[in-house]
Amino acid sequence: MASEDSTFDIIITGAGLSGINAAYLLQSELPNHSCTVLESRDHIGGTWAFWKYPGIRSDSAMALFGFPWYPWTKDINMADAHLIKKYMEDAAASQGIDKKIRFNHRVTSESWSSEEQRWTLHVDVTSGDGTVLEKKIFKTPWLVNATGYYSYEKARSTVIPGIERFQGEVVHPQFWNDEVQYDNKRIIIIGSGATAITLLPALAKTAKHVTMLQRSPSYVYSLPARDELQPFLERFMPIQWAGKINWCIRMVAETLFVQLLLNFPNWGRKLVVDEMRRQLPKGFDVDKHFNPRYKPFDQRVCLCPQGDFFKALCGPNASVVTDHIETVTENGILLKSGETLKADMIITATGLYMVLLNKIDVFVDDVRINDTIGQRYMWNGVMLEGIPNTGVIMGYVAATWTPGASTRTRQFIKVIKHAEKTGATIATPYIDEAERARLPKKPCIPNSSTYITEVRDRLPLIANVGPWRNGKNWLEDTIRLWFGWVTTGMRFTSRNRAKSD
Repeated sequence: MASEDSTFDIIITGAGLSGINAAYLLQSELPNHSCTVLESRDHIGGTWAFWKYPGIRSDSAMALFGFPWYPWTKDINMADAHLIKKYMEDAAASQGIDKKIRFNHRVTSESWSSEEQRWTLHVDVTSGDGTVLEKKIFKTPWLVNATGYYSYEKARSTVIPGIERFQGEVVHPQFWNDEVQYDNKRIIIIGSGATAITLLPALAKTAKHVTMLQRSPSYVYSLPARDELQPFLERFMPIQWAGKINWCIRMVAETLFVQLLLNFPNWGRKLVVDEMRRQLPKGFDVDKHFNPRYKPFDQRVCLCPQGDFFKALCGPNASVVTDHIETVTENGILLKSGETLKADMIITATGLYMVLLNKIDVFVDDVRINDTIGQRYMWNGVMLEGIPNTGVIMGYVAATWTPGASTRTRQFIKVIKHAEKTGATIATPYIDEAERARLPKKPCIPNSSTYITEVRDRLPLIANVGPWRNGKNWLEDTIRLWFGWVTTGMRFTSRNRAKSD
């Protein structure tokens, strides 16, 4: 029997990067509102406390990936996961956010009642091994979902012919643990995304040989291993000032870089491919292995610190093969070309299983809406058509995640402030049928990676018209946040009117 535990003005689900950031912005902008964070695991960290594979690190510069309100002060530009987790813990403690987090609280369902004008959350309180110890109920008028867009429990399933015949070890990076041993082994990494680019140089340090087997090439771009600007600025000013200036400079630089590559793709392709060619061994077949058929940022550009990926390929025990799998054999992989790759271990770095709301069952007036998310438009990157008083926080995909998550959270705060200023108790993104019929139907994440395109029916729509968009440019999103009308595409309803309706 579930007992009603607590009522809060705002509830956040998830204590990862987006959840901690949302908690700070909410307590800063709405200091008189009670708030709690429900986290299903027993620690802060989200992605950075979950993934354990060798080399796991940020794929963006930490000056931007971190929080503007708690500057990253180490000179490491792309930090390892354990450093990111420690940074998040310190950031949360510095603002008292850690005291608002309820660990081992797994939300199983969220149900909106128009009559009550609030959300009811059913929560399992679990032990370290996942055993349910207690069931609780939380209630709130405003809900922030910051659980990301992929499943921790389930990896993307992909058909690899003959994989069941392989006599060696098959490992998915998502479920890597300390028992996986790879020293002196011949390893094949299937995939060419950020995970594969991170794994190859880490494994090559002690493996006998590492082969990255890809169907098609990716763009890989090097960033400096060290952030020289932050320590330089700290010589002349306080850390907070230095952090803010560093953040602004890097934000401008990243925005310009991304927009140049998006708007001048032929030039962008040449820039990145030439830079890859410069770092690869002389005579390396760049056109075959590192000249993607798609434009830059049609899929995410992979980043590596100080060219560690290319340095590994210059060594004797790392290689890239571009081909298709005919079948996996007992001791390796037979390719369509007829070549055979020998292996003791196969790592399937083939993408994430994407699912919004982390498999939480969501109801609006007793109607389950999970299966209709793919038919709903996204309002300014943060709310979903027809779902009241709820923000779904996602960051940028083409650019650094955190600035996008921040603008979306601030947009949701703007909605709350307008509702309270006008006496409204419900805010619901709304499109009338005539307008809906005219709106184009575009994917909210236009990335062409297979693991994203195959789940577009599970992700919201955008139109890139009015508020029905999911911005990918921090400058444009900030201008829209400051000067856009919060009432456009939004139906605000007061308590009395709701009852009469």
